[in-house]
Amino acid sequence: MVSHLPKPATLRDWLLYLATIAGCIMLVLRGAERLGYSWHWRQIPRYLGSLSDGVFVAGPLLKGLVVTLEITGYSLVLAASIGLVTALLRLSSSSIGRVLARMYLEIIRNTPLLVQIFFLYFVMAPILDIGRTATAVLALSLFEGAYASEIFRAGITSIDRGQWEACYSLGLTQLQSYRKVILPQALRRVVPPMTSQAVSLIKDSALVSTIAVYDVTMEGRTIIAETFFSFEIWFVVAAIYLVLTLTLSTLASFLERHLFRTHA
Repeated sequence: MVSHLPKPATLRDWLLYLATIAGCIMLVLRGAERLGYSWHWRQIPRYLGSLSDGVFVAGPLLKGLVVTLEITGYSLVLAASIGLVTALLRLSSSSIGRVLARMYLEIIRNTPLLVQIFFLYFVMAPILDIGRTATAVLALSLFEGAYASEIFRAGITSIDRGQWEACYSLGLTQLQSYRKVILPQALRRVVPPMTSQAVSLIKDSALVSTIAVYDVTMEGRTIIAETFFSFEIWFVVAAIYLVLTLTLSTLASFLERHLFRTHA
């Protein structure tokens, strides 16, 4: 069987990528030079962490990174659950379930995430009696879950009809067919697009700083307000997000190749 997986990045690809990054950095440095900006890179490491009596103490940016990872992790699990349930409702025989799923999708996909965050924080959070972090997780989960549902639905509908017929011939119920036959096959097909959605989730999580959740973006804004080290801090924050997304993409690529590994 011939594998249709994309080829791994070559040395030429990495060199082009690094050259592009270097070019962008040079443009920013030249722009800052024309503005007469004075760099203070020596002051930045202490905002990442420091040693106190031989013990490493995390700085505000690393503390914010922990908050970002927590919010992203909880949101990713919840978004995947919401997406799967919504996809199953859209594929169900229940007209009410299909209507509710469709309403959810249209409302979420056609309104900005920032508006949804504000609505949940200022309107729903007081009613539900939840804090800022829980509101941020809920907002991100609902937003990303809408897109995840279409990914799951596409993966499920891509399974050959003969698989369903085989399940029915074996006497499996619809739930058993999904759990034992359909979803395990669909999971392999949704890994690549779900990876892209997870990367989007990491980047979208920066918007929770608008409701004073002290993630890495909010910590960066606070430091800039105190020190005016605008370029340095935003560069570091951008680098942190870049490391997160590249790490996730690499892990997902490894997982994808493991799931899709075929033998001649």
